[in-house]
Amino acid sequence: MDHLWTPWRYQYLQQAPEPDTGCIFCAKAAEPRDAENYIVHRARKNFVILNLYPYTTGHLLVVPYEHVATLTEAQPDTLAEMMELSRKAERALAAIYKPHGFNLGMNVGEAAGAGIAGHIHMHVLPRWRGDANFVSTVGETRIMPEELSSTYEKLLREFSL
Repeated sequence: MDHLWTPWRYQYLQQAPEPDTGCIFCAKAAEPRDAENYIVHRARKNFVILNLYPYTTGHLLVVPYEHVATLTEAQPDTLAEMMELSRKAERALAAIYKPHGFNLGMNVGEAAGAGIAGHIHMHVLPRWRGDANFVSTVGETRIMPEELSSTYEKLLREFSL
């Protein structure tokens, strides 16, 4: 068996599990602690937040304030702003990380793989050639070269431009 030493993960593993307080997106949006919650940008109908369990460095989520489970339930102006913020996220990530491409998408519903099935959100991920290596595909482990706090600071600056 192979082992990867990741001492920075110890802090995460030692945390007590958060109690089920309802929708995590609604809770984060309501709190006035954007830096602690890694909320990079707040707009009128949506906010942009770092994914706490990213697939790649810079993995962002564009999340509506309204708690809806499907695109059909969302208001048209919410969806329009969601797409505009996804575009802004793509632009910011391109400026900072110079990726070779992007994945943008949604998993709507638990059967589709949504981790938070009751609240839609758009994933915006920078991608690089060769970023799906043996560690990710065989070892089911991701190696992140940057701490979330560093990613947050970079994106916060870029979104403020």
